[in-house]
Amino acid sequence: MADRGASAPSLPDDWPAHLDHPILALNHMGTFDWDLDAGLFHMDAQAYEVFDLTPEEYDGRPESLALRVPPAESSRLDAVVSQAIKDGSENYGTYFRIRRRDGTPRWTHTQGHIRRDETGRPRRVLGIVRDATQELEDSEARNLRDAQGQALRRQTGVVQAVTAALAHASSVQEVIDVLKDTHGIPNLGATSLVMGLVEAGRIRLVAEGPAGSFVPGTRITRIDEPYPMGEVVRTLAPRFIESPEEFAEGYPILWPHITDLRITSAAYLPLIAQARPIGAMGLLYNDRLGFSTEERAVLVALGSSIAQSLQRAMLFEQEKDLAQGLQQAMLPRTIPSVPGADVAVRYRSAAAGGSLGRDIGGDWYDLIPLPGGRVGAVIGDVQGHDTHAAAVMGQLRIVLRAYAAEGHAPATVMARASVFLDELDTDRFATCLYAEADLATGVVQVVRAGHIDPLVRTDDGGCHRVPVEGGLPLGLSAEFHSLEYPVSTLELDPGETLLLCTDGLVEQPGKDLGDGIRALAEQVAKGPDDVRELADLLIEIADEQGGDDDVALLLLRRRGSDTAQAVGRLQQHVASGDPEALALARHMVRAAVRAWGAGDRADEIELVADELITNALMHTEGSAIVTLRVLVGTDRRLRVEVEDSSSALPRRREAGEDGVSGRGLLLVDQIADAWGVEARGGGKAVWCEFRMPEKDHGSAP
Repeated sequence: MADRGASAPSLPDDWPAHLDHPILALNHMGTFDWDLDAGLFHMDAQAYEVFDLTPEEYDGRPESLALRVPPAESSRLDAVVSQAIKDGSENYGTYFRIRRRDGTPRWTHTQGHIRRDETGRPRRVLGIVRDATQELEDSEARNLRDAQGQALRRQTGVVQAVTAALAHASSVQEVIDVLKDTHGIPNLGATSLVMGLVEAGRIRLVAEGPAGSFVPGTRITRIDEPYPMGEVVRTLAPRFIESPEEFAEGYPILWPHITDLRITSAAYLPLIAQARPIGAMGLLYNDRLGFSTEERAVLVALGSSIAQSLQRAMLFEQEKDLAQGLQQAMLPRTIPSVPGADVAVRYRSAAAGGSLGRDIGGDWYDLIPLPGGRVGAVIGDVQGHDTHAAAVMGQLRIVLRAYAAEGHAPATVMARASVFLDELDTDRFATCLYAEADLATGVVQVVRAGHIDPLVRTDDGGCHRVPVEGGLPLGLSAEFHSLEYPVSTLELDPGETLLLCTDGLVEQPGKDLGDGIRALAEQVAKGPDDVRELADLLIEIADEQGGDDDVALLLLRRRGSDTAQAVGRLQQHVASGDPEALALARHMVRAAVRAWGAGDRADEIELVADELITNALMHTEGSAIVTLRVLVGTDRRLRVEVEDSSSALPRRREAGEDGVSGRGLLLVDQIADAWGVEARGGGKAVWCEFRMPEKDHGSAP
């Protein structure tokens, strides 16, 4: 509304000697004389009336007009005058708001004439002020109302667009992203957004912006603290703050921290779902004062839509966490070490891969130690993507493992598992592949129940699909009385790798399953030799490709034709709180690694063994059993095992810069050639292996 280039009134040369100008007074115009050198702002009687001041209330200094001119308006006035002085203008003009003695807002118009000395330096500003409220109500007020109507329609459209976008949000973060999106809150004209969720009598901040606007100490606040979000949660009513003064008076603790944002008004909305508050949201503005009735209604509707979306997202996240926890509980907690083989298993949920991931799948893997140096490898997928699929998967995995461990032939294992699934109170079926490998001979017997074929990576880096004759999926074969499962035999030469996976790894939108398997074979052929690195690479590729299905993966690489055998063995029991037994164990390790020819690796082995023993004693309540073995096969290796009575798995974690714990397993991983965890009855054993130089003729084991 500035009109800086407008003409100033015609003034006599000796003005302001005649401050009480009769013509100006007749037109209800007050005059002022602003001495820039002295910093004094003189007004006539009519100007006092415009500002609703008395001479006794005013000391002649322009900053004292803050009694009537709000800070935001004062800043805008200063900017207009400063710009006119800076660019050499003689005149300026603008509209601004004041608040009269009774608190009612009024529009005021001012025009000023800048007088400069012979050097061009501004010395005085002479001008007029007048009440322009009626004028604006008759003209610009109509334009303002039209603009407000357009803004209201635009805001209503934004609320509708945001509501539509929120319908697809499946997590709290996705709700926040929608609100911060270019089509969201910014289109409502808000400068800043803040949102918190109610948790155990407190409000936890989950979103704030823009960057740098965070108020220290507000990440988590009690509901009864004097903050606007706490107030709207307590009262279940929105709080509209219409001026900086109202904000400062109502929330004196918060206001000093946000003055840099130049907030002029704010709207805080309770987020209510099913008649209870789940959080609160604040929208802060720096270009407006007050809210119309219509604007308040639009914002309240927005808060209601956001609350419903948040509740839906939180319920979904809870359900997803429960389902994922159930599925993880159903999968094997540990994979046993297999003499003569390197094994890697991986599981990737569709949600982790970046899809919407509303459901959880029934994919699983398993590795079953069998008598005579044999091992059973299982991969399977229960129909459906929900908690029921995960529950069926867990039951099916257990019974299939039990049938295999009882010594049944592969075809019998598969047939009995199909009967079991058919007899469950479920309408689900499952695809499955079971491979029983004799690592001494390399002979692998494979049965397939509706599952995709396995792949074999050869020692020279090639990879091919192995066609396996199969039967119907588990459950269906029993229902249709077709329990015959043909057995296919393949030979796994030393250095070759058997790959089993679920179809989530090979299915791609718009592509044939055969094309997906061929693409997988190419990726495996180009991948690293180490099965763990190869498994990580394949899961990484699956993540990049996305997809709405889970992935289970099992890799088994035959090391060599000779299964490693233990030819030297020492064992020491270490009781908890017995320093003498701990010292004896350390002495045993030191003596053994040197007697068995560990060479330059002796210090490393002692260090790792000491870490494993210390971890077992510190993090479990019972004693530990330390076992050292020399294994002879394709190479000589020294194996250290530390067994304890706790079933809790060790967890590798990054230690802080000044941390005194957390480095144990990182150290083991960096120094040992291989390490892992095995279940031992009600406890576990953590083991690691070190390659040793070939022994000299006539030396110890």
